[in-house]
Amino acid sequence: VGSGMLWGKGFLQGTQNRLDFLPEKHTDFVFAVLAEEWGFVGTLVLLTLYGALLARLLVIAWKARDRFGSFLAVGVVGMAFWQLLINIGMNIGVLPVVGVPLPLLSYGGSSLLTMLVALGLALNVSTRRFLF
Repeated sequence: VGSGMLWGKGFLQGTQNRLDFLPEKHTDFVFAVLAEEWGFVGTLVLLTLYGALLARLLVIAWKARDRFGSFLAVGVVGMAFWQLLINIGMNIGVLPVVGVPLPLLSYGGSSLLTMLVALGLALNVSTRRFLF
């Protein structure tokens, strides 16, 4: 992660990626590849996008019509936040490698499907806010 410096090494120019130093670069270590190729600026943009998504989901939870919709949206926020936290912790070496993918970015069929279904449920809470 630290080899990317401020601006990174460039798209597909990372040594960790090209020389196969990372065992699962398309699933568990996609954040490390992104940090090396796009640098601090790229990781800051990625974290800003995740922050905006989580903030929007919290707004959906706040404006939900009923408590169930609010709890559902907060649950989606919690699920995405913990996956994000664990994956980034694995990539920077603070947490052990446990196989949790980066939400919406890593290759992993069941995790991606689960996250998309959860986001669809949260969007359903958002669209049903003004009915009745």
